[in-house]
Amino acid sequence: MTAKPSKPWRVALIGPSAVAKSEHTSEKRAYEHLVAELRLAKQGERPHTEARVMQWEGGRWWHFETVTAAEIPDA
Repeated sequence: MTAKPSKPWRVALIGPSAVAKSEHTSEKRAYEHLVAELRLAKQGERPHTEARVMQWEGGRWWHFETVTAAEIPDA
């Protein structure tokens, strides 16, 4: 079995011409990051249209949720 990573939450920001991945220590931090980035995307400042959240569990990465920019409320 593979050891649990120190940052067991991963966010992949996905757009037509870009993919950016980041790792986080908690679910809360992962969602804070994706909300901030997708709000910027709604304003046209980022190329991303959705975020895929992954969680490390049971020795592998699992798809936790996909969130689109349209689902994020304005600030």
